[in-house]
Amino acid sequence: MNAFKFLLVRGVFPAFILSGVSGVASAGGLMLYEVGQEGAGLANAGAAVLTTDPSIQMNNPAGLTELSGTQVNLNGQLLLGAINFSRDGDNSFDGNEGGNALKYFPSSSFFISHQLDDRASIGFSIVGNFGMALNYDDDWAGRYFTQKASIIGVAFQPTFSYKLTDNLSFGFGPRIMVGRYATNVAINNNPLGLRDHDDGQLKYRAHDWGSGGTVGVFYHLDDRTKLGISYVSQIKLKFSDEPDLHGVSNPILAAALRRVNADELDVDMKIPQLALASISHQLDDQWTLLGSVGWQDWSEFGKLGVEIDGNPDGSSVSRQIDRQYKDTWHASIGAQNQMSRKLRINMGIAYDSSMVDDEDRTVDVPVGEAWRFATGLNYKVDESMAFNLNYTLIWMGGMSVEQSKRSGQTLSGDYKRAAIHVLGGGATWRF
Repeated sequence: MNAFKFLLVRGVFPAFILSGVSGVASAGGLMLYEVGQEGAGLANAGAAVLTTDPSIQMNNPAGLTELSGTQVNLNGQLLLGAINFSRDGDNSFDGNEGGNALKYFPSSSFFISHQLDDRASIGFSIVGNFGMALNYDDDWAGRYFTQKASIIGVAFQPTFSYKLTDNLSFGFGPRIMVGRYATNVAINNNPLGLRDHDDGQLKYRAHDWGSGGTVGVFYHLDDRTKLGISYVSQIKLKFSDEPDLHGVSNPILAAALRRVNADELDVDMKIPQLALASISHQLDDQWTLLGSVGWQDWSEFGKLGVEIDGNPDGSSVSRQIDRQYKDTWHASIGAQNQMSRKLRINMGIAYDSSMVDDEDRTVDVPVGEAWRFATGLNYKVDESMAFNLNYTLIWMGGMSVEQSKRSGQTLSGDYKRAAIHVLGGGATWRF
């Protein structure tokens, strides 16, 4: 392995490999519950049994049998973050504190369902519920770990559901995800502090797609109580592209770079499998209580394969990076208040564990446990149309970071009062 590739694999690239996968997204990980649908106002409570519109197929494909005729649901939302890093006395890097790393992030969703007969229904969905973006100042103290990056995953899912009995339904669908990964990281041209050259920069942009599947069951325990269980399989993405370097003025790096004709960088990423169980119980004509528990397999996401092809001797170099991620657990409770024939109010609270311990947290993936406080409304204009509005506060609080380079320099500090405000809404048309 030549010197440049050694630095890329062992020094630069492991520091930013996940920088676009911001754990501030949700769920103690990166999978958003919110895509603007009515259930966002419940903090995911009852998500696998909430059959008010076709968005049920995102959380439980079996729920489509509860919908009549043809229905279309279109949603959008905006995430406004407050993710600010503050240095402490143990920090040894110069530069500013990076500003708000998550100023805004939009997402949307589309769902359609069609009842074939009294037993069978089909549907289709397009959902952008995975990923996030980070954007620190270019000259901030943590620039050698990450500057700006994003990963976006959009899932496409055709769905089929069937009523096995009057009370029990089963549903399934293949899930195809298209992903885009992009990141920028600064390169230190003065590793020993002996010169005064500006930083260089490495940029990486790549696309890929992967496939998986989802299955679910829906059961009427009685006239007032519904149960739902669903499972989504793992999806593998493999990003491959040539890293683009600018402003490398360090003579050792520059000489090594001149000897490199081609460098292909492969990044293996596993979108985790997940399971969800939900229940709802109608107390009376006005009030319904809902709850959910869930599991997401983030321990597999933390093991990333990095491969660089194009060595002069034709060989390849592999390296496995383990970020010590853990599976996450979710619990939520919520309620719906049917205030009138047209107006329904939603509210919910949820907790998600963190996919990383405090000592393993990094600034490129500032993950922590998350609390959700959500509310929203659904208004039926007439029998053919309804719209919803919702708001969620995702509260992560304080998250400490102590991250070091091989030189011994340490980036130390914390994210104080980290939070995300989620504003969403959508409309449903019934035919």
